[in-house]
Amino acid sequence: MKRIRGACFALALFLGLTSFYAPFAETAFGAATKEEKQKLDAAAEAKKKLQEEKKRTQNMISELNTLKNDVNVYLEKLDKNLETIEGEIERLNGEISDKEQQLEVTRGELQEAEDTADRQFADMKLRIKYMYEKGETGFLDLLLTSGNLADFFNRAEYVDKISSYDRAQLDVYEEAVHTIELKRGQLEEEKTELEGLQQDETAKQESVKALMAEKRTELAKYKSQISDAQGELSAYDTQLAAQEEQIRSIEAAIKKREEEERRRAEEEARKKREAEAAARKTAAAKDLGSIHFTWPCPASGRITSPFGKRSSPTKGASTYHNGVDIGAASGANIVAAAAGEVVSAGYSGAAGNMIMISHGGGIYTLYMHCSKITCSEGQSVKAGQTIGKVGSTGVSTGPHLHFGIRSGGSYLNPLKYVSP
Repeated sequence: MKRIRGACFALALFLGLTSFYAPFAETAFGAATKEEKQKLDAAAEAKKKLQEEKKRTQNMISELNTLKNDVNVYLEKLDKNLETIEGEIERLNGEISDKEQQLEVTRGELQEAEDTADRQFADMKLRIKYMYEKGETGFLDLLLTSGNLADFFNRAEYVDKISSYDRAQLDVYEEAVHTIELKRGQLEEEKTELEGLQQDETAKQESVKALMAEKRTELAKYKSQISDAQGELSAYDTQLAAQEEQIRSIEAAIKKREEEERRRAEEEARKKREAEAAARKTAAAKDLGSIHFTWPCPASGRITSPFGKRSSPTKGASTYHNGVDIGAASGANIVAAAAGEVVSAGYSGAAGNMIMISHGGGIYTLYMHCSKITCSEGQSVKAGQTIGKVGSTGVSTGPHLHFGIRSGGSYLNPLKYVSP
């Protein structure tokens, strides 16, 4: 009878725990259907986002088609669209990285909760097994075999403590199982958010591909129309002349400012004015060879178009190249070739996003076709400091940096002063 009572008590406790755990087992079993539904929903959402991004890109191309008669307005608008989308891709990649880190933290917390539940369940099974095997000393027998009243109360207190411990262990197990469900739900939500971000990033990448293909197609049309008469003035020459005029205007403004400062200084005595003029003349006579130039594109030393005479790369392009083209991946760093002041930083027609730095004494360096400009006009920069990113803005068929050195109003071969 003692063994029967012990077995019945152990069986009842085990069945109670099993019925408590069953809903969680059913939840885990039903997760497969839920996961399939989530995959279908994610696929549908991805398709929807791709369609929306495709429609957005088609609208951009339609708008650009109306501008094709003015090639420079067309290219500037297309470049700005590309810059906007690439900025969105950069933001999405940052969010994806953050979300992946959150997922790792949540997985760790879920594993910890599951380990706790497994330990608690294993402990309770051992407790039941022990009670079954030691059934001959049941709680009732333990109390009835007391030698006296004091022993009876001592044993009753012992039984109460054991029961309280068992209840506390069961509470800990229940809490661990509840935590598992919460963490599983949190993990599913974070996975869904990550999939959404990845779908957005994929759609944006498709937009970049479509717009770049449109740009290459359009520039290829101009390239096919190149005339053998290289001396004929073209739309590109007009833009190049306008660009040169802008550069001359910047130089003239700087020279005018220096002249105004000189006039203010002429209020002093004649000897002092002559001494200051001599000092300025000495400073203006700065030798180009005294400047130590740094290679402007650390990621690449590949020259795709040298300085001087060349064949026209696209319709109307000049046969005399006033700089060197450095082929590099889009987004590669562009650094200042020498310390100086940024005198121009913005979009400049055929040159796309352009940066111009003054190094004193009428010496300037120029950086063209940037995808992004990270410096601003009036800023002082150091040699080797990042000022922009390689791109393909303006009249350009692929990502590269056009680097030029200008002294005394003329362009010089950069490779005589700097090398990769």
